[in-house]
Amino acid sequence: MFVHKVDEELALKLVETSDAERIFELTDRSRDMLREWLPWLDHTQTVGDTKRFIESGASNFVLGKSLNCAIVYQGELAGIAGFNEISEAKQTAYIGYWLDREYQGKGIMTRVASALTDYALMERGLNKVEIRAAVGNEKSRNVPVRLGYTEEGTIRQGEWLYDHFVDSVVYGMLKSEWTSLNEK
Repeated sequence: MFVHKVDEELALKLVETSDAERIFELTDRSRDMLREWLPWLDHTQTVGDTKRFIESGASNFVLGKSLNCAIVYQGELAGIAGFNEISEAKQTAYIGYWLDREYQGKGIMTRVASALTDYALMERGLNKVEIRAAVGNEKSRNVPVRLGYTEEGTIRQGEWLYDHFVDSVVYGMLKSEWTSLNEK
């Protein structure tokens, strides 16, 4: 099983079906907040829906196509983060994340995204990591900015959210840039 220690109070672990009830609980209690920016909430109505997400992610993990992790903060599952896609052809990983409202404002997501970036570039040997966020999602956009990612552009109407399109900002980090940032 994949487990990656981020620091003394934070770790990432491969999501397992035994985590489904807790993940669904977090999803359900943060539903209104998450629904503003994430397109999958209406398709997650039961613990069974969460189990199917976990099983699909496990299959894609075995194939090397994605990595869905539970964020474990002080021993409690607090959200999900990982690589929504890993493209070996492009040598790029695409980070996605969400955090239960109770755990926000503690610097958790910045530390998680930093650890995922380091894992993709230094351990997996990929060349690039991307993070995409809706233009209006300031909290999510602040994460790559804090880590020194480059804002590469905006994809107009980049994502469909239930009844409207939103523009997506793309942030990128190259291996050479990450190495340089971490030498300081």
